[in-house]
Amino acid sequence: MIVSPSLLSANFADLKTDIDMINRSEADWLHLDVMDGVFVPNISFGFPVLEAVAKICTKKLDVHLMIVEPAKFIPQVKALGAYMMNVHYEACPHLHRTIQQIHEAGMKAAVTLNPHTPVCLLEDIIRDVDMVLLMTVNPGFGGQKFIEHSIDKVKALREMITRTGSKALIEVDGGVNGDTGKRLAEAGVDVLVAGSYVFGAEKPEERISLLKNL
Repeated sequence: MIVSPSLLSANFADLKTDIDMINRSEADWLHLDVMDGVFVPNISFGFPVLEAVAKICTKKLDVHLMIVEPAKFIPQVKALGAYMMNVHYEACPHLHRTIQQIHEAGMKAAVTLNPHTPVCLLEDIIRDVDMVLLMTVNPGFGGQKFIEHSIDKVKALREMITRTGSKALIEVDGGVNGDTGKRLAEAGVDVLVAGSYVFGAEKPEERISLLKNL
C-alpha cells in the first residue's frame, strides 16, 4: 500500500518536526491539500508554505488542488518538484486539456471526485490519468466521518480500470484509519491518504507503518 499522510492535519506551529517524522517514516508521499475558500468552504495554505515544505521533505509531493481554475497553477506546482498533481473533475470544464498540460509539465496527473460525483463520468478520461482520488468525506475539513458508500465506489472504479486497461492508481482521502483502510485495501485501493489518524496519534510512525502493511 502507498501511504500519503495529509499535511492538513499536521502541527502548523511546528511543521518541520512533523515533516522530519514523515521523512523518517515508511510514508511514500506527502499529501498537500490546497484550499481556496471558494471551491471548498475553507482556506488551507498557499505556495509560500508549499515551497518551504518542498525544501525539507524527502518524500514525493502529492499536491491536491481543491480550488477553482487549477490549470492556472500548473507552473507553480511543477516548480515545487511535485510528483503528482490532483485536480477536481468538478472544477475543470476542459479536463482532458488540463490533464495534457500537467503531463506536458512533467508531472503525473490525477483527477479527484467529490462524494456526490459518480465514477462513470471518468469513462472517457480514465486511460489518460495516472491516478483517481476518491474523496471519502466532503472536502474542506479534516477529521470527518468516512462515507460508507465509498467502498462500493472504489469497487466500481476498480472494475472500470480493469475493463478499460487503464493503469490508473486509486487513491482515497477522508476518514482513513486502521479499520476503513483495511476495507478500502480489500476493495482495490492503491493509495491511502490519512490526516488526523496519523498526526493525531502518540506514535504517528506506527500508524503509517500499519497502513503501509495493509
